[in-house]
Amino acid sequence: MTSSTSSYLVGLIGSGIGPSLSPALHEREADHHGLRLVYRTIDLDRLGLGAADVGELVRTAGRLGYDGLNITYPGKQTVIPHLDGLSEDAGALGAVNTVVFGPDGSSRGHNTDGSGFAESFARGMEGAPTGRVVQLGAGGAGAAVAHAMLTLGAGRLTLIDSDPGRASALAADLAVRFGADRACAAPREHLAPLLAKADGLVHATPTGMAHHPGLPFPAELLHPGLWIADVVYRPIDTELLRRARAVGCRTLDGGGMAVHQAAHAFELFTGRQPDSDRMLAHMATLVAAPSGVPSCAPPSPPSPSAEL
Repeated sequence: MTSSTSSYLVGLIGSGIGPSLSPALHEREADHHGLRLVYRTIDLDRLGLGAADVGELVRTAGRLGYDGLNITYPGKQTVIPHLDGLSEDAGALGAVNTVVFGPDGSSRGHNTDGSGFAESFARGMEGAPTGRVVQLGAGGAGAAVAHAMLTLGAGRLTLIDSDPGRASALAADLAVRFGADRACAAPREHLAPLLAKADGLVHATPTGMAHHPGLPFPAELLHPGLWIADVVYRPIDTELLRRARAVGCRTLDGGGMAVHQAAHAFELFTGRQPDSDRMLAHMATLVAAPSGVPSCAPPSPPSPSAEL
């Protein structure tokens, strides 16, 4: 469906999102469609707010005339009670990364993280074995990529999270949808033996972001028979990916997921079909430029943190 509207105001709510490439991705794609799209960042850190405040920010954006919002860490789950409705995917995942406002101001939550990760993995990890996969992180992004991995055919997905209850709850949800033998939760201390036998690792925690530098686990646990898929894309080349490549692991960065989820969100906002390949090329230009900004554009204000 093609929208008759030619002007849009959208935004991103999250923590430490100063370096986000979402504004540039959406605005550049809108230019190709002859649309006027303004994309603003609403940084919780700069406002002194937290996850509990995301719902009120969404309501305020609706009153101010926003057409839609993206939601990132830490609000993908806390925003749900404040929305008027959910898409099937968002309801199944229990997480929202895209909100679309209707003409009457009503808010509907969607999730494009899962489809974005699935498309990125299918393109970038073709032929990778998925019999035994370990996933670190069971939050908003983690729920989406876990569903995506099982939809793609992963035989057994083991979830580990800093909050064991959250991992167990997600595993239970996955078992209902995919079968009891497809997903389980494990304590953090089991990570080493699990990775030793796993085909791959999906990393879905904030560790590795500019605001959360470092490794999510000791590098000694990496081995050449393990592929690594990272959800983090700012920076695009995380320490985890660098260490993994150094020992011979096949790797997938978070850039593809970021682009494909953005493309799906763009279609929800505008009703226009985006060109994913064009957006991937634009992403490559952005991450190659100093500070992620093309040389022909003025730099954004510096920020010590990044978006998940």
